[in-house]
Amino acid sequence: MKANVIITSRGVITLPAKLRQALGLKAEDHLIAETTPEGLLLRLAVTLPMEMYTAERVREFDAAEQELAAYLGAKALAVKRAGRPKRKSAR
Repeated sequence: MKANVIITSRGVITLPAKLRQALGLKAEDHLIAETTPEGLLLRLAVTLPMEMYTAERVREFDAAEQELAAYLGAKALAVKRAGRPKRKSAR
């Protein structure tokens, strides 16, 4: 599909609705523009959300990891004790 687009003085390009619909593009989609020997190529960009952790959130993670380590350590010790053969008393 071909479509004529106009670049505004601010460099904004509007893709016609039929072209957007044909490609499944919607508002706020990100595109990558790159030059090729044939001209300009627009490709859909893959974006992933990113969380920036505050110092407080990092402390929460650290506390949870310590809690898990303590739990797993206690669990491993219990399994180890349960697996030991009982000692016979020496007479």
